[in-house]
Amino acid sequence: MRDVCRNAAQKWSFIKPVTELSLPGLGKSVSSSQAVVKSNLNRVGSSSISFPSYQFCKGISSSNVTFSRSNLFSRSSNLLRFDQFKSFSSNGNGKANTKPSERVTVLVIGGGGREHALCYALRKSPSCDAVFCAPGNAGIAQSGDATCIANLDISDSAAVASFCRMWGVGLVVVGPEAPLVAGLVNELSNAGIPTFGPSAEAAALEGSKDFMKKLCDKYGIPTAKYQTFTNPDDAKAYVKEQGAPIVVKADGLAAGKGVVVAMTLSEAFNAIDWMLIQGSFGSAGSKIIIEEFLEGEEVSFFALVDGETALPLESAQDHKRVGDGDTGPNTGGMGAYSPAPVLTRDLQSVVMETIIRPTVKGMAAEGFKFVGVLYAGLMIEKKTGLPKLIEYNVRFGDPECQVLMMRLESDLAQALLAACRGQLGQISLDWSPEPALVVVMASNGYPISYQKGTVIKNIEEAETVVPMVKTFHASTALDAYGNFIAIGGRTLGVAAKGKVIEEAKQRAYDAVETIDWPEGFFRRDIGWRALKQKQSA
Repeated sequence: MRDVCRNAAQKWSFIKPVTELSLPGLGKSVSSSQAVVKSNLNRVGSSSISFPSYQFCKGISSSNVTFSRSNLFSRSSNLLRFDQFKSFSSNGNGKANTKPSERVTVLVIGGGGREHALCYALRKSPSCDAVFCAPGNAGIAQSGDATCIANLDISDSAAVASFCRMWGVGLVVVGPEAPLVAGLVNELSNAGIPTFGPSAEAAALEGSKDFMKKLCDKYGIPTAKYQTFTNPDDAKAYVKEQGAPIVVKADGLAAGKGVVVAMTLSEAFNAIDWMLIQGSFGSAGSKIIIEEFLEGEEVSFFALVDGETALPLESAQDHKRVGDGDTGPNTGGMGAYSPAPVLTRDLQSVVMETIIRPTVKGMAAEGFKFVGVLYAGLMIEKKTGLPKLIEYNVRFGDPECQVLMMRLESDLAQALLAACRGQLGQISLDWSPEPALVVVMASNGYPISYQKGTVIKNIEEAETVVPMVKTFHASTALDAYGNFIAIGGRTLGVAAKGKVIEEAKQRAYDAVETIDWPEGFFRRDIGWRALKQKQSA
């Protein structure tokens, strides 16, 4: 597991301190060689704690620094404490959605836009005392949505467990797929720490497309016709037989880039060579899936699962292609909105009955009970109007998570705990009726090659130009002058809510236009399908 996740942890390990504070009860300032509490004192709750990873391997002893949980969480300043600026969600009857007496401290694993959205929703949860994020990023720390632990090695389960015990963490939420597939949930659960996410065995639903397809075959789950190959000549012979357009997929995890929709035989052959001969995705592409091209509209469907019960979330629709009009190569996602009008309530019921519940039952029957969030990538076929499963992800989508968390009005911490405890049948979720839309800003050249370290200005101002706007940081850091810089491809997600989808879109784009980033770009047509559907209706 350490090898799978190390790159994700190292990506954020160089985030610089903003300032140093003296913690109550310690009697001295804490230096960066021990533990640094970094806080922007002008922003409530904006802080980051950085621990050298070697100390976590040993545990932090009294010879270094000992933190008292009561010291830190009872501090009357702006450090970490969320109950001074959050309000209880309501179900419309003035009744809180959770029991205020049950308190929990949460650790979110990851450091992208999805994790920022989870921290944002958890910070608003009435039952949540504090939110940590490891490794997090500079934008998450500055926003006040979580305290970032930049140097906690998330590939070292013993270090993560040690941190959880030290800080009284009652729930770990694993955001990215790599730690899930590597078995972080297995190891933390074995250590007695409640962890939201599937086991390594259950995470094979995303970690191996061949595994997912075989499960669909066995339990009658509708999906595209396919074949699996390891030999390029055999794969090309099958493509010749089937014709184009056709879809070529790497079997394993490829950071959202392992799918080629080939419109010609030549494109399909190049994709086969790229994966099986050139080894572009390493072991993830040593086996490939070739499946039929489905014509229709793609949509994302999410459900919380506790091993037996599945609780549907709201729908969302993503924009995978890099360019306007759905042109150019696939990306991790350039924008999203929720709800997705194409997924009607009737269709949602069909998805639950024909895809989600059979999957949950099938995984249990195979001995791999699924606990976590099932993210079904669906195609609503043009010729039948019915959903087929394209792929499963075993975590929240990015950027779909951002719009879902903008709309969620229930206590997220308690919902995720209920999933961990097998109690989803006892809860329900409340959602804002207002749609949400997010526009992703990426570095020029993404998803091929792009420059890192470019300066981004006016991020905070973007949240003030119009109401109901939130900027989620996916890959930002601070330079020596305190400026935000881009250190990845997809860098920011600018989200907004509105009374109607048109208003949400206008607000998001007004905020995007405020951000000063000459080296960045964004799609200008996010939400076009929803608007088209609305006009047709």
